[in-house]
Amino acid sequence: MHTAIRLSSASPAYNDLSRPSYSNGHTCVGCVLVVSVIEQLAQVHNSTVQASMERLCSYLPEKLFLKTTCYLVIDKFGSDIIKLLSADMNADVVCHTLEFCKQNTGQPLCHLYPLPKETWKFTLEKARRIVKKSPILRYSRSGSDICSLPILAKICQKIKSAIEQSVPFKDVDSDKYSVFPTLRGYHWRGRDCNDSDESVYPGRRPDNWDVHQDSNCNGIWGIDPKDGIPYEKKFCEGSQPRGIILLGDSAGAHFHISPEWITASQMSLNSFINLPTALTDELDWPQLSGVTGFLDSTVGIKEKSIYLRLWKRNHCNHRDYQNISRNGASSRNLKKFIESLSRNKMLDYPAIVIYAMIGNDVCNGKSDPVPAMTTPEKLYSNVMQTLKHLNSHLPDGSHVILYGLPDGTFLWDNLHNRYHPLGRLNKDVTYAHLYSFLNCLQVSPCHGWMSSNKTLRTLTSERAEQLSNTLKKIAASEKFTNFDLFYMDFAFHEIIQEWQKRGGQPWQLIEPVDGFHPNEVALLLFADRFWEKVQLQWPQILGKKNPFNPQIKQVFGDQGGH
Repeated sequence: MHTAIRLSSASPAYNDLSRPSYSNGHTCVGCVLVVSVIEQLAQVHNSTVQASMERLCSYLPEKLFLKTTCYLVIDKFGSDIIKLLSADMNADVVCHTLEFCKQNTGQPLCHLYPLPKETWKFTLEKARRIVKKSPILRYSRSGSDICSLPILAKICQKIKSAIEQSVPFKDVDSDKYSVFPTLRGYHWRGRDCNDSDESVYPGRRPDNWDVHQDSNCNGIWGIDPKDGIPYEKKFCEGSQPRGIILLGDSAGAHFHISPEWITASQMSLNSFINLPTALTDELDWPQLSGVTGFLDSTVGIKEKSIYLRLWKRNHCNHRDYQNISRNGASSRNLKKFIESLSRNKMLDYPAIVIYAMIGNDVCNGKSDPVPAMTTPEKLYSNVMQTLKHLNSHLPDGSHVILYGLPDGTFLWDNLHNRYHPLGRLNKDVTYAHLYSFLNCLQVSPCHGWMSSNKTLRTLTSERAEQLSNTLKKIAASEKFTNFDLFYMDFAFHEIIQEWQKRGGQPWQLIEPVDGFHPNEVALLLFADRFWEKVQLQWPQILGKKNPFNPQIKQVFGDQGGH
């Protein structure tokens, strides 16, 4: 559990990629989460704090040393946590006492739970006496980064390098495609079908009609014995195959912290099975995302990702997807990782590129978020730089769609008075509490919208609208040789209406733990809207339906799967 928090803060999930995190606000959030879970597990199972800590560690998998790390943390801090929780101190008090949270001079006190009945100062002094702790540090906090533990240093290094480069960690032939799922592998872009040959990868035009081997990994190769014609030529020639590429942020990557990881009343051995995968995917789930998802939806709605629809339309598009998204990405820092996009002008099929930096140009965690927002002028120059890069890499006949920014005021409006998963057991933490805690620590993914200050929320939406208008203007006036350019509104209200028609509530479309990101249902409904609009207005983007799909299925089955 603790590792989960620390690894995600090794690359702050939401902050600008280049921004140093505050005197570790993430560590404070992590501590309060873990201590809350320990406290609530003891309550739910009517057990001691000691038993509840051991229960939590027993639930964690061995993978990535998660269980080992959990026991190490208990060994170091357990006895203090037991003393403090037994004296009825809440998670805020515990984490301040152990100095995972610090109140700096002249700074407000950051807390998630309602303040203790007695004054804070009195409670904290009492807590410090309980653990016989002078204000001088008892534990070196400089090493509180879990990655500094010798057993974890190597794994952390791997994860960090995959995050920084945004290219697969396991990629023998360096073609940017991998046979390994996480660490930027095939969860993010089509699976390589020959990792020792750099000329074999998804999305390329077939080499010699793939007579001898599958050079583009779409599962279609060899010769039809009946007439001697290569299958790739017979089934795919003239079908205008195309790939789908997303340039996005944490929403496009499908950032998701599973509520089971922090909900004591539902926690069991199964709760953390997917934690190692999630950590090595940066807490993102691109394999279930709205643009490039390829696994069956976990939320039981019939809608499919844009990639799966393109595959359904033309089976020759199999595996041709790339999710070039990063937590904290914006028009400003896209240039740091756009190089990880793989497309060869001469050798590859055209691509549909969706540019969806939908939040971080107006969202940041600073206590005064407005000066840090991107201006329309700056956005114009950032996006033009991106489009020029795309024009020099995309094959002729590609399409680029610029997505506008949402009006995020629906977050506060629909969530502020609802209970957060941590607050459901005792009805004590609402999203308003969570938002103010994150804002206070300056680690909010979006202070501008996740705020009780209506003026600020309105200002943020106004700036988002100005940026959308800038994107609209670019799409209307700029021309490029290798792709045509389109603009689409990020119409969240349409998604909400569609969901309400099905009997749903607006709050059910937001990630429950962070109270910010669109969840899997919302992302799939977006994919649906996208497809409908494109089919209606610009059907040329999607290409033709391939009449040979049934034959492809007959000869090649699932085309090698994903």
